[in-house]
Amino acid sequence: MFSWTSHLPKVAVLATLVVAGCDNQAASDAAREELANLDSLNVIDESNLNELMLNFADPKQSVAYFQRGLANDPTRVEFQRGLAKSLLAAGRPAESASAYREMDRQGNLTAADRLEFAEALIQTGEWDAARTQLGQIPPTVETYDRYRLEAMVADNRKEWKRADSYYQQARELTTRPASIYNNWGISKLARGDRTGAEEMFIKAISYDSKMFSAKNNLAISRATRRVYDLPIVPMSKTDEAELLHNVALQAIRNGDVDIGRGLLEKAVETHPRYFEQAATKLAALNRSVLR
Repeated sequence: MFSWTSHLPKVAVLATLVVAGCDNQAASDAAREELANLDSLNVIDESNLNELMLNFADPKQSVAYFQRGLANDPTRVEFQRGLAKSLLAAGRPAESASAYREMDRQGNLTAADRLEFAEALIQTGEWDAARTQLGQIPPTVETYDRYRLEAMVADNRKEWKRADSYYQQARELTTRPASIYNNWGISKLARGDRTGAEEMFIKAISYDSKMFSAKNNLAISRATRRVYDLPIVPMSKTDEAELLHNVALQAIRNGDVDIGRGLLEKAVETHPRYFEQAATKLAALNRSVLR
């Protein structure tokens, strides 16, 4: 654990040497050596603090920390990188992309930076720019994130075979594949392959039984086929109510209004608390029928 107080003894030693006036060459040499040791230690500790801020601090706190660092030293690449990463983690991808663009202009981007840059660009819908960044990463960089992003870019371009290849490579590089299976399922939905998509959503849930997005995608995919009963997967009462609500909306879109109304009623009954969204839609639906 980083601690500023752990360096107080060294600071005290250095101060003593300086005040003594360096009566002889030996004292002078000792002072310089102590200063060199202290500077080295500070660099290490600052690096550790940067890592702590990136990996464990609240993203908003990280953004503020690196902004302060850049205000004091605008040329520090570590602070530039930390700010760009923190902005992305804080849900500010456009600002993150701008920070990475400035780093790119200065020639400071590493392969890892380009991956983060591509992520920010994808989140802002700049698909071609993201593809350009991924294309500048050496082929020897074979990581989960690289293939995950490559798959998303391939999806955007409707290059389905490439997307499948990248999804498979990403899957092989992680022991927690729920999110990649969920994304792969969404990809298959975009192609009209509902059976394949639902298989992927089921796989995602099998690896992460709490992943609501995969449960929701599975339920909605089934509902578009007019299969309105909920899939048999682990779910809390809150999950069940929200899935019933979403399936009800799909049923109404399909023209099955009475089924949708029944599902909304069940959603209101099932939710452990007052389910305002479902209740409001149910009331509106009933008013429209009565007119």
